[in-house]
Amino acid sequence: MNRQPDENKRPLVAPDAPSGREFLADERPRRIDVADLVGVRREAILIHNGEAYRLRLTANNKLILTK
Repeated sequence: MNRQPDENKRPLVAPDAPSGREFLADERPRRIDVADLVGVRREAILIHNGEAYRLRLTANNKLILTK
């Protein structure tokens, strides 16, 4: 696969990003293992815009996100 040099990558601005965060067109989303978030308790509280959300790993290994 032929890739362009880094200097030719065009920066983009995420339309909903606070303060117009710029990112590169080929930037990949960050990968986080759920086990690192929930730990042995199998749940974590995530804060988004000042609101708390509970991420829970069920007995059937399904993820549930609730407000």
